[in-house]
Amino acid sequence: MEIIGEDVTNKGRIDLTIKHLNKIYIMEFRLGEDDPLQQIKERKYYEKYMNAGKEIYIIGINFNSEQRNVSKVVWEKLSN
Repeated sequence: MEIIGEDVTNKGRIDLTIKHLNKIYIMEFRLGEDDPLQQIKERKYYEKYMNAGKEIYIIGINFNSEQRNVSKVVWEKLSN
């Protein structure tokens, strides 16, 4: 497993990328209730890995500052 924090792309930085066997997980973390997948899609962070021949999953995790805990987790599998 390869873990890359602040993974640099030509359109910004992915908060966290995890490469594991035949899968790649692209993760975005958000404080508050903003859609965490929006930035991944708008900036097309996944394009960096489209030719890797692996399944790509985008994952968004929201944190609630008052509760100091995860408030929402959303994910999608991208088609190759």
